[in-house]
Amino acid sequence: MANVVRAALVQATWTGDTESMVAKHEEHAREAARRGAKIIGFQEVFNSPYFCQVEEPEHYRWAEPVPDGPTVRRMRALARETGMVIVAPVFEAEQPGFYYNTAAVIDADGTYLGKYRKHHIPQLKGFREKFYFKPGNLGWPVFDTEVGRVGVYICYDRHFPEGWRQLGLAGAQLVYNPSATHRSLSSHLWRLEQPAAAVANGYYIAAINRVGQEEYGDNDFYGTSYFVDPRGQFVGDVASDSEEELLVRDIDLDLIEEVRQTWAFYRDRRPDAYEGLVKP
Repeated sequence: MANVVRAALVQATWTGDTESMVAKHEEHAREAARRGAKIIGFQEVFNSPYFCQVEEPEHYRWAEPVPDGPTVRRMRALARETGMVIVAPVFEAEQPGFYYNTAAVIDADGTYLGKYRKHHIPQLKGFREKFYFKPGNLGWPVFDTEVGRVGVYICYDRHFPEGWRQLGLAGAQLVYNPSATHRSLSSHLWRLEQPAAAVANGYYIAAINRVGQEEYGDNDFYGTSYFVDPRGQFVGDVASDSEEELLVRDIDLDLIEEVRQTWAFYRDRRPDAYEGLVKP
């Protein structure tokens, strides 16, 4: 019998406040559960605008503790209610002066499994993240969930192959890549990098992007979220480039072993020859 998991993701427009944004994602999750989904992931800092378009101290107000902040507590209750695994990206406040771009991973019974902190922090026009976030310091954890082994890689991370590989070596079967990327900067890369990473590492990727424009800058988030399989093929259609959307797709985890046997990339790795890759 095939090992099929029904997975979901949400690409959303900003509502204007945290309460309505979280409530909207709760409703998307309930709809995904009604459609049989067992796991769902949300976009980068899903409960806030993408405030990193500007450098303003007022935006530290979006930060909260993980897992003891209000959003993750609500997500834990939502997981218990729906019976779904939830990947919830938020702006994390660890202590004064210690802030991270983080995703909490919650199991289907509401158990908080842990968090991933974004490693690679951009500082570009429209992406002023170094003003807010410290680089991640928790490695590349893979979480044993009700539906399988799940990893997270956040937005700008996707340009760096090393983390994708770390997740594969740790046994990830599905990696959520919550993002906030805009039309003029890297849209031509969006449909290249994650399928290539899925092929190179032999797992599924859920690539999530915001959609629409927000009040803190000119970034036009182009959506087009998708699931991609270990062959680099989209699972179903890619989401709209202009409208909010909930995607629900069936992913066959047995395909991972089949692909890894056919394309023996892990067998043929040469870590003994890669020392130079990590030299400054």
